[in-house]
Amino acid sequence: MSRIGKMPINIPNGVKVDINDNVVTVTGPLGTLSRVIDKRITVKEENNQVIVSRSSEEALDKSMHGLYRALINNMVTGVSKGFKKTLIISGVGYRATVSGNKLTMNLGYSHPVEITAPAGIKFETKDANTIIVSGISNDEVGQIAAKIRDFRPVEPYHLYGVHYENERLIKKEGKKAAGGKK
Repeated sequence: MSRIGKMPINIPNGVKVDINDNVVTVTGPLGTLSRVIDKRITVKEENNQVIVSRSSEEALDKSMHGLYRALINNMVTGVSKGFKKTLIISGVGYRATVSGNKLTMNLGYSHPVEITAPAGIKFETKDANTIIVSGISNDEVGQIAAKIRDFRPVEPYHLYGVHYENERLIKKEGKKAAGGKK
């Protein structure tokens, strides 16, 4: 049995889980999320816990068992606590500002890069070099953070660019001076 799939999901106070046919809807203090579940997977709520089970022992069913349990767990966490990703901008003259729901970044291009936050996503800047992307959907927060990072990936020789807060960066060594080869 899947180690991830067989673990029950505890429902915190203030969170409500509705299961209708193959649609799981989770409502909490931060919002509502909904997901269609494959017919091979059974989801039920009992004793303030969500239990996910599968119909057979096929490899596809086993993989979907753990996947859907993790997705439902992320939905419960998202509507109760939320998710956030922090990005760091490094480079001379690189900075970010937020006005309303629009993030504007100067990343060394001839023009500023602007992103408008989709519904459910919020941008914040602690300072000119730190961007915080937050929301209730782990998928959307990760996708928007990856999109921001892709505008200026980290350059390996000086480490200029946009990277995640906890990302491990490896600085490459530059060219060696021409030695005594003649």
